[in-house]
Amino acid sequence: MQHGFGDLVDRMGLRKYLQWGRRLFSRKRRVRREPIGRGERIRLSLESLGATFIKFGQVASTRPDLVPPDVIVELEKLQESVPPFPSDKAIALLTQELGAPPTELFAEFDVEPLAAGSLGQVHRAKHHDGTHLAVKIRRPNVVRDVERDLSLMMEMAILVERHIPEAEVFDPVGLVAHFSRTIRREMNFFREGRSTDEFARLFRNDATLTVPKIFWDLTTEGVLTMEFIEAIRVSDIDALKEAGISTEQVAANGARIFMKQAFELGLFHGDPHPGNIRILNDGSICLLDYGMVGTIEEEQRDQLIDLFAAVARKDVKRVVQLIQVIGQPFREIDAPLLRADVRDFVENYYGVSFERLSVGSMLSDFVSILSQHSIRCPGDLLLLIRALVTLEGVGAGLDPEFNMAKHLAPFIEQMVRNRYSPKRVADRLVEESKLFMQLAHDVPLNVGRTLEKLSRDELKIQLEHRNVDHLVTELDRSSNRVVISLVMSSLIIASALIMRQGEHWIWFSLPIYVVSSLLGIWLIYGVFRSGRL
Repeated sequence: MQHGFGDLVDRMGLRKYLQWGRRLFSRKRRVRREPIGRGERIRLSLESLGATFIKFGQVASTRPDLVPPDVIVELEKLQESVPPFPSDKAIALLTQELGAPPTELFAEFDVEPLAAGSLGQVHRAKHHDGTHLAVKIRRPNVVRDVERDLSLMMEMAILVERHIPEAEVFDPVGLVAHFSRTIRREMNFFREGRSTDEFARLFRNDATLTVPKIFWDLTTEGVLTMEFIEAIRVSDIDALKEAGISTEQVAANGARIFMKQAFELGLFHGDPHPGNIRILNDGSICLLDYGMVGTIEEEQRDQLIDLFAAVARKDVKRVVQLIQVIGQPFREIDAPLLRADVRDFVENYYGVSFERLSVGSMLSDFVSILSQHSIRCPGDLLLLIRALVTLEGVGAGLDPEFNMAKHLAPFIEQMVRNRYSPKRVADRLVEESKLFMQLAHDVPLNVGRTLEKLSRDELKIQLEHRNVDHLVTELDRSSNRVVISLVMSSLIIASALIMRQGEHWIWFSLPIYVVSSLLGIWLIYGVFRSGRL
């Protein structure tokens, strides 16, 4: 209401839950409000609802296949401004989670937080063996508060899908479900620790990447204790140069590390923004915060290779096929328009040398085509694309001549060789044979079950009625107005008949006139409020 969404409140049938005074005057306030754009109104609404909704906006900004560009621009402005919680609460939570006070668990523990966020805050500490530590403590009651907000979000998303058909393109329920999975993962510090350990294992022989060590005896779902690494922020170019570190080499190493994660291992850091990247004095890279980790299956990697190859061959038909395989259309696709958009996309990048190709721009344009044609993109694939775009920006800041495509090329070549290797072909034949045998086994059983249900009249067909509730509500309103009109007319006629009986009856007819007048005013007010004459 405050930010101009009163019409949505009406359409979802929520106005009746507002206070009477706000219902009476909210329309007038909305008219006087200075007009602002849709994206800004959404951002202001999320900011006013608190930290969970701000985080939802940040996650939503990573879904260009669902959220319009003008809204994404505003959502990217959302910043968490959360003060640290009191030190005594942090100590109490730490004691509760680990079973002992910090004075026993650590040689030193700094009660003043080093950093704070919406889910937790970080304190410095020192292990008894002398190792410097970073201790991340989850906020008090944050799980309860977030679950409450998630429940509210899901109820609102269901109402939006039910009452506002044009919102279907944004997939409100799917967006909230995606956010729920993301934030629940981030709230589980034990899971983050496992992800950190997995990256440490995968890169144990790579001297260019340092992963903080997890101290498992001091880690739970609510507390994460890891090695504290003194290093330089990747965005502090002057400090890197003063330390004698080659920023060009750092950019190259960062690109190679990420390409190895995504295209060789299938497990990648989902949030490689400058705040999560540190550079050690020897030039090696330290990645922090493994709360957001993405996985990309071998099949999806093959599809990306096919996309690059199809663009290089100017194969519009193949790109259209890949779009239909990669994405999930939720309404009928306009095939001629899709082909026209794909043709423009291919012509923009066909013939561009690897030295001048922007991988981030190309993949972003690809996602834009999906969005324009109401095709949803898998969440982890979007996370990969966003991470690539972010990393491309970080690399350009380190090296003006940085080109992501140059570092991507060796991995694509290796993947193509592996794809057609005898072992890979044999493995694929075995898997497809198993699938065919399972299908041959299941089809007769499923057909038999269907025929059996049909013979017993137990076969049911489910029909989904969309927007019927909205129609019923409108019919109820119209019926109520007709009833009020009939009652009002009856009262007027009755009072007129009473007055014809003589002057002695006039005092009986006046109250009836007053009641009918009030009903008439109420009816007229309701019609004007609805905006439908």
